[in-house]
Amino acid sequence: MQNTLTGSTPRSELRRMPPVATLVATTGLIVSLVVGVTVETSTLWGFGPIVLYGLLAAVGMPILRATIVSVVSGLLILLPGARMALDMAGEAATDQVTVIGVVILLGGALAEILRATGAAASIVGAAMRFAGTSNTTAVAAGIMVTCLLLVGALGTLAGALAVAVPVLLPIAARAGLTRSATASAIFIGGCAGFAVAPFASGNIAIMGAADIGYLGYLLHGGGPLAAVSLVVGMLVVPWMQRRTRDLDDHYAPEELVATATDDDAPTNRRARRAAVAFTVTLGAVLVVETLTTAGIVLPIVALPLMAAATALGGGMSPTSFAASAFRGASALAWLFVLFFLLAVLFTAIARINPFSVVLGSYGTDIAHLSPFLLAMTVALIGWVGIPGASAAQVVLVDKVFGELAAAAGIGAGVWVVVLLFSSKADTYGPLPNVNMLGVMGLCRSANVRNILITGWAVLVPAVILYTAMIYLGTS
Repeated sequence: MQNTLTGSTPRSELRRMPPVATLVATTGLIVSLVVGVTVETSTLWGFGPIVLYGLLAAVGMPILRATIVSVVSGLLILLPGARMALDMAGEAATDQVTVIGVVILLGGALAEILRATGAAASIVGAAMRFAGTSNTTAVAAGIMVTCLLLVGALGTLAGALAVAVPVLLPIAARAGLTRSATASAIFIGGCAGFAVAPFASGNIAIMGAADIGYLGYLLHGGGPLAAVSLVVGMLVVPWMQRRTRDLDDHYAPEELVATATDDDAPTNRRARRAAVAFTVTLGAVLVVETLTTAGIVLPIVALPLMAAATALGGGMSPTSFAASAFRGASALAWLFVLFFLLAVLFTAIARINPFSVVLGSYGTDIAHLSPFLLAMTVALIGWVGIPGASAAQVVLVDKVFGELAAAAGIGAGVWVVVLLFSSKADTYGPLPNVNMLGVMGLCRSANVRNILITGWAVLVPAVILYTAMIYLGTS
């Protein structure tokens, strides 16, 4: 799974290439070329690049490189002429998958502007003052809600938690929260916010794939997960505090001081104005999103609008605004490249058209297949069998299984649940992942078992809830 917390691919990871990955890639490309030369289009071999993609990721090839190899595999099977290749490039450039990549760039720019103006830190402080700091339970609840709000507003774990955690740690330390309990609260709140974030790329991909609005997404997918997370959090975090309070798991005295901001940090007054401007603009955008069916067009317009409003509210100069926006977007440029390559891959697969072979050969059987069993199978395959960034997982699952699900009579609401389960379940377990470890690092916690217990505590009731929702939705 791609590191959604840092939003980057480490350079050391890009240089590392396991020998088995090289063997799998080479074999896959040779087979693709042979198929392209000897087999006509509209063949089940069209699924080959997707299978190759999964194999390469499973054996340790970085996701961007695995995507490049898979694109080459698809092109070798299709063997397009120059005219077809240009047409495919044009289709990919305007495909919704590529547009999601653009949204990621705009979200990164907004997150950096919120950080630079101090608006994000101001929002964190206001939320914690509202929640109160009278006891550890109130502080834990405040931390969860604060992380939910900030991550939900920014649509990214990376930018939100990087700003929130330095402000939250001194508050947690003064209240006596242990490192493990603090990490649990931040992890649960941040992931809950990520589930309901209207501009998170994975959520946008789900709404586009299911052709459903934000309210429908909240009702069927993100809302239940966030609710379960907060309910579980109010039980797990106090239990984690009791479990670790007598251990050497408390913050040191020097950690009671808030992390210093940049030397040119804005004044509190400007930060508050920026926060108000951002909050008002976000509220207006959410009203528009609720009342209209603008779809993926809305984030393209709304994210720059919110960034500009925040910058104006914070008194940011045009030069600083441009520099901050570029800095935030450029950090996520590799994700834009990833999504454009995925669009090229899916364009190639659509022209090979393996789906028509499946529906032509097995359409009658699929139509009589239990929608519940098909939905659960797809959800489990996405959870354990398809790696990558959450939005990429959604796109991949929908492209591979979407037509089959429609043929089996699976509705939009159930498909939202399936896609959400496919893309976000691995955040909570069953194994440790980069998001868990990233939160631990930010919180200066070293106990992997405790953060894993936190993830399981959310995962188990969420799986039960979504299984029941799929069953009721397909009955």
